[in-house]
Amino acid sequence: MLTYPNIDPEAFSVGPLTVHWYGVTYLVGFAGGWWLARRRAARPGSGWTPHQVDDLLFYVVLGVILGGRLGYTLFYGSSHLLQDPLSLFRIW
Repeated sequence: MLTYPNIDPEAFSVGPLTVHWYGVTYLVGFAGGWWLARRRAARPGSGWTPHQVDDLLFYVVLGVILGGRLGYTLFYGSSHLLQDPLSLFRIW
């Protein structure tokens, strides 16, 4: 029989702050993409500047956070959203 690994979803905790593994993977993905994009933008004739890559990263991170919240609320909290539309903006 195939066993399912029991992995703790929390990577580490510092006081009341808990960092989950999916947050660590988002951070690694954003940092890796930013690093690779800046390297490619530094090449001659790429058409991008490193400053443009920095701006792009800001908007990508913002889009992931807002899109994730919107998707979660629409798929898993739609009944609550209909009762209280402002709950979309409550992230605590």
